Amino acid sequence: MGKEIGKMYTEVHQFEPTLPSDRLWAELHPIAENIVVASVKLTGKAHSTTRTAIRELVRQMNSYYSNRIEGQSTHPINIAKALEDKFSQRPDEARLQRIAIAHIGAEQALEAAMGDRPPLMSDFLIEAHREMYGRLASADRLSDDGLEIVPGQLRTRDDAVGDHVAPTAASLTRFLSRMDQQYGPARGWEQTLIAAACAHHRGAWVHPFLDGNGRATRLQTHCALWKLSEGLWSPSRGFARDTSRYYAALKAADAARQGDYDGRGNLSEKGFSAWIHYFLSICQDQVGYMTKMLDLDGVRQRIEALIIQRGVADKAYRREAILPLFHVFALGPVTRGEFSQMTGLGERTARTLIAKLLQDGLLLADHRVGPVRMGLPLDALNTLFPALYPEVSQPME
Repeated sequence: MGKEIGKMYTEVHQFEPTLPSDRLWAELHPIAENIVVASVKLTGKAHSTTRTAIRELVRQMNSYYSNRIEGQSTHPINIAKALEDKFSQRPDEARLQRIAIAHIGAEQALEAAMGDRPPLMSDFLIEAHREMYGRLASADRLSDDGLEIVPGQLRTRDDAVGDHVAPTAASLTRFLSRMDQQYGPARGWEQTLIAAACAHHRGAWVHPFLDGNGRATRLQTHCALWKLSEGLWSPSRGFARDTSRYYAALKAADAARQGDYDGRGNLSEKGFSAWIHYFLSICQDQVGYMTKMLDLDGVRQRIEALIIQRGVADKAYRREAILPLFHVFALGPVTRGEFSQMTGLGERTARTLIAKLLQDGLLLADHRVGPVRMGLPLDALNTLFPALYPEVSQPME
């Protein structure tokens, strides 16, 4: 590892508190309740097919942001190309594309396999690691030390990450069992949000794997909140928008107890509280942002702005597309004949318009004559969902 490891953690009392005190629960509960209420309302906005398109977009975004936190991101356009099995001729870039695709596949598989399983259990964290790294060839899953990361394998050697000395390898199962006791039981959504915040930090603190702990922890957090978020918002976006703040908040919760007014555990209650408040603020910000983006009045205005912008350079784009596009966003798929009727255009002109929208991805269809639904192509995002995924418009290197 290149440095001597100091005093190791061996006993589970050494990472207490693992849950907030009663006083802190009371302080956090109203914040969590606001997030839950807003998130439940959010899942009723837009049509289910539109929400599916948003969900798949957020999945790509999760991959980009989680890998960016690790310093291994590729451009969003390269992720989209990789989803079409188009990989760069540059080996380093192709490797980053494969890592991005592995994250997307792992997230999908974990959601599908979750069922009624409690996702905050340690076996789910291990499965998240296995799903992520099991999708990569051995050459693509080397640690910074050049060692192969074995999917789902708990580390067998002692380790330190920056200033944090992780629990001994021999004690890992004890720490993970304690996490299961604290975070595994079923709870209401407010309590689950808070428990997810706690598990996110303490899971990273335990550092159960040789490498890939951050990715596995973020996948677990995503799944813990997935039935609430329906995949429409993601903490990873908030973490990655200010990575230094994310790491600083994690580090603050690593701190040892600072005297008699800092809780009763071995670790700092103040640092732990700051982390949980940070986590909830990220969730609140992400839910609030997406709620604003799915406000239908705003959606209509942004669709109008997009069509007008594109019409300046391409006469195939016509203002008559605005109303039917808004319709499929809010109310779901229509037949091509219905879309054509809503434009008010002649049959040939409407057919040309529909073909253009399909070609550019603003409309999607499962087959050549089937109904059309809303699409969210990357090159339209900065108008349709400003600041959701701003990296898509940055130049590729």
